[in-house]
Amino acid sequence: MSTISKYKILTQAKDSFSKAEYKTALEKFAIVLQNYPNSKEAYNCVILSEMAMSGEGGAEALFDYYEILQEDDKEQADAIMSEILQNMDGSLEELSKVFAKPLRDRLEFEDGILYGDFKKIVEDGADFRETFENIMFSTRVIITQKDDFVDFLDRLIEHDFAEMALTYLENALSVYPSDKLLRKLLKKLAKGKTIEN
Repeated sequence: MSTISKYKILTQAKDSFSKAEYKTALEKFAIVLQNYPNSKEAYNCVILSEMAMSGEGGAEALFDYYEILQEDDKEQADAIMSEILQNMDGSLEELSKVFAKPLRDRLEFEDGILYGDFKKIVEDGADFRETFENIMFSTRVIITQKDDFVDFLDRLIEHDFAEMALTYLENALSVYPSDKLLRKLLKKLAKGKTIEN
């Protein structure tokens, strides 16, 4: 049985992703991964394709960022993207088990609460700090939209979760270094809190 042309299929998959043909891209990246299980690029792109198919915000921007990184140093780009994906969505082992499942199934697997649901609890009169602390110990808040992410960070800063907000901000700024809203939040955090590195 002849081995597939890794680079040819990867190129076709990337083209499909760029045209927003995420299902086709996912299938092609999966073929590469099946034939080359150690391909970090195929693995990362399978996850990005699945994120895009599920309508998760930021998948396209992450993919573009990945492509830019690869122009300088392909190996380093693979490592950076793996780290970003790991920080975004739990361990890569968990992701590998569920990358082909739809978003709803993955949320159940991760045992989390969508940020919209969490926000509704707070808006219905619950205390943010108390509700968030309870959730932190039993589950996790899952954010799929950039606006929700910015709102979440803003609330973390307001309710004295400065170090946690800083960690999220640093990760986000590594992906979106010139994002004005994120920079504004970073200034707000720096102004109100003294954080030791």
